Amino acid sequence: MDVRIVICGMGRVGRTLVGLLVQKDKDLRNRYGLNLKIVAAVDIGGAAMAPEGLPLKDLMAHLEKGGRIEDMIGYGKKGFSGVEALSSGIADLLVETTPTNITDGEPAMTHIRTALSKGRHVVTAAKGPLVLRYNKLKTLAEKAKVKLMISAATAAALPTLDVGLSCLAGTEVLTAEGILNGTTNYILTRMYEDGCPYAEALAEAQKMGVAEPDPSLDVEGRDTANKILLIANEVFQAGLSLKDVSVRGITQVKPEEVDRAKKEGKVIKLIGKVERKEGKIVASVAPMTLPADHPLASVRGTEKAISYLTDTMDRVTVSGGKSNPMGAAAAILKDIIRIYRE
Repeated sequence: MDVRIVICGMGRVGRTLVGLLVQKDKDLRNRYGLNLKIVAAVDIGGAAMAPEGLPLKDLMAHLEKGGRIEDMIGYGKKGFSGVEALSSGIADLLVETTPTNITDGEPAMTHIRTALSKGRHVVTAAKGPLVLRYNKLKTLAEKAKVKLMISAATAAALPTLDVGLSCLAGTEVLTAEGILNGTTNYILTRMYEDGCPYAEALAEAQKMGVAEPDPSLDVEGRDTANKILLIANEVFQAGLSLKDVSVRGITQVKPEEVDRAKKEGKVIKLIGKVERKEGKIVASVAPMTLPADHPLASVRGTEKAISYLTDTMDRVTVSGGKSNPMGAAAAILKDIIRIYRE
């Protein structure tokens, strides 16, 4: 089966996905019967287009030499937008990898709405539109009878949604708890294991590239809030918005609190949590003191994990998965395969 893809956003995740498609081309054909063709690659300055599919090895070579997407010889179109590509009738599916924007969700919001309104499947790594307009976008997808897949937006390669939606089918999920941000888990691990002060651990994480120069999205808990909101809405069908999630980050976690927890045989972790409470679905983010036998207590460094408590399967926990562009690209590819296998 030929699948014609428009990809919007040619940053690290977009480029990694192109490389992954080159690497996995034969496997995708043999195992899944899929011929994934990128017919348009769009970035801020324009696009490269080919209705029959772009030559991906040539595209990668062009980008690796520092070339801009719109300057690719024979394929470049300066100023050509994602909306124009999606409206041209050459695509079956949108892959959205533009930078996350929690303020208004753009440009991903417009790309996703355009694709859904034209009956195209969507696979997105951008959290902004999902955090801001989840219910409306899901309704739009349902009306168009297409899929809106969001694995890469909920902790990259960690299969948070696959476990909650597929592996736990037939159960009632009572609680979901997750370590969903590698930066904060790294900082808390250093504070716990080595007595490292918060500021020193943060500076170390920034030097390693684990934390951004502006780490506020991570350390204030907002990145975890975005992810736990999506888990609440997908797995629990909660219909929540970001204002419904109480959020407290790790900036006020003091060394003496970490030391006290350690002496008691416990550990402090930043936990995103969804639970059923008094007939309502409640979502929160906060540092929590976990006993040593809690399945999330042993998650160290930049590792992430999700733990579900159910009525019939008891507790199911999964950890690991790359938290980098390759992890996100792999999650995007997984979602594409799922669309066409189902």
